[in-house]
Amino acid sequence: MDLLQHFRRVDGPRWLALALFTILLLPNIGLSILDPMSAGARVCNIILPASLYLLLVSVLRNPARSVWMCFPLIFLSAFQLVLLYLYGHSIIAVDMFLNLVTTNSSEALELLGSMLPAMVGVIIIFVPILYIAAVKARCSDFTLSYDFMHKMHVAGLGGALAGVICLGFCTIAGGYSVRDDLYPVNVCYNIYLAVDRSVRTAEYAETSRDYRFDAATTHPADSAEVYVLVIGETARAENFGLYGYDRDTTPRLSARQGLIAYTDAYTQSNTTHKSVPMLLSAASADDYDRIYSEKGIIAAFREAGFKTVFLSNQRPNHSFIDLLGSEAETCRFLKEELGAGDNPPDADLIEETARLLDATDDTGKRLIVLHTYGSHFRYNERYPHSSARYLPDDASEVTAANRDNLVNAYDNTIVYTDSILDALITLLDRRPAHTAMLYTSDHGENIFDDERGMFLHASPRPSPHELHVPLMIWMSDGYREAYPATDSILSANADRRVYTSASVFHTMLDLGGVSAKSYVDSLSLASPRFHSGQYHYLTDRNIAQPVEKVLNSPRGTETSLGAETEHHK
Repeated sequence: MDLLQHFRRVDGPRWLALALFTILLLPNIGLSILDPMSAGARVCNIILPASLYLLLVSVLRNPARSVWMCFPLIFLSAFQLVLLYLYGHSIIAVDMFLNLVTTNSSEALELLGSMLPAMVGVIIIFVPILYIAAVKARCSDFTLSYDFMHKMHVAGLGGALAGVICLGFCTIAGGYSVRDDLYPVNVCYNIYLAVDRSVRTAEYAETSRDYRFDAATTHPADSAEVYVLVIGETARAENFGLYGYDRDTTPRLSARQGLIAYTDAYTQSNTTHKSVPMLLSAASADDYDRIYSEKGIIAAFREAGFKTVFLSNQRPNHSFIDLLGSEAETCRFLKEELGAGDNPPDADLIEETARLLDATDDTGKRLIVLHTYGSHFRYNERYPHSSARYLPDDASEVTAANRDNLVNAYDNTIVYTDSILDALITLLDRRPAHTAMLYTSDHGENIFDDERGMFLHASPRPSPHELHVPLMIWMSDGYREAYPATDSILSANADRRVYTSASVFHTMLDLGGVSAKSYVDSLSLASPRFHSGQYHYLTDRNIAQPVEKVLNSPRGTETSLGAETEHHK
């Protein structure tokens, strides 16, 4: 039966008004069930928004027009339901809104495939209501009765009174904030923060223009040196054979001489657009806002007289990655030069690095930063299919039932990363210069690892799978002979807890023999005064919090992470 014909047999206006009320309230119901909160908070999160929605729905006699008046809330409702499906908890984060403007179209299409069931559900729930509203918005006879509107007004005002009383009790009891805990107020505040951050990012060229590191080289001025910082994508340490994984996913790196692997390394953010800029700058979870006024590590090396190169196998996205990368003399995004559907392998970065090195003489100092596409979903598109070691690797649906298939594909990306890094080390080892490489990943990944069913990354409350990342440093024989103290200290700190977001910048300065006013010796793995400190995670609202307060993990994991952090203080 046609939807509109059905409307002629029922009270269409009343049905549409109640349907609008229901879809607006769905996120509140979902959050109250799935998010950890007190009983009072659950009541507030249902009664107060329900009262508001009742009043909004009954403002206009034509409920079809009310639908379009409430469209911003409908959009947020659909967005929130998709994220609840994806992560199982939490409101739409600031980072989620920023992802809308920093994720390129090809990457977005890949990610949409992982959310297909949620997208289908949203279409089934929301599209019929929007369709009816579009058809009936101009119909003068499609109206609510005054009696029905009066009942909704009374119910809305009564519910608001009860909600305010409940809110008073929750506020007095403590731990409840309308701005932070009440949907959709908290989401609207997140939109404000996202806009504010976007504006501050756009002003970066001006706010950082006069910043200087006062950098200088501490190594001999005539020493030929090449340093490479490799930033991986979505690689989690637990799937590296080098770190004890039951699959030998890193056979080449495991056999490498001069390689130091740090087994206890953690990122301070599980989102690319914050974790990569922290790796490229002195900003960390404890002082992230300095990123808006200071330049990055490339600028520091450039001040010290290095030739600098930034190569990315991702597309530019108007984020700090682009801004900090563009501080290099040579800055290239390989995919920007190709078609929208082209997906070059990370091996192209190594080929381009070789070409750049071969095109110059073997004197002077160079810093090369490589940003790979690594293990980003879709996993089976990140490596040559002919080299796939673990099969099957072509899951057609992203579901927990297909986890083994997805893990096979993911592990193949790690095997490919192993070959890429090994090829880079071989390239550097052949140079008649002191050479070294530091590799780490921006964050890890969830692959339906436990009963929570989490997939991908960037969850507002991260899991350990998103935080534990690989970190390794390789030095050539010539480098280790020239700087034995650096080699010795880096090796001595291999078993220490390290927070990559805080330490990579300072470690790279030490590794390259660059002094700078931003350098902090207690954060450098090449310093005898290195110490871990407390593990702070950068929350969605850019607040540094002890990780145990934000970690979404099985019982016991939070305690173990906290305990290890204190142990390495």
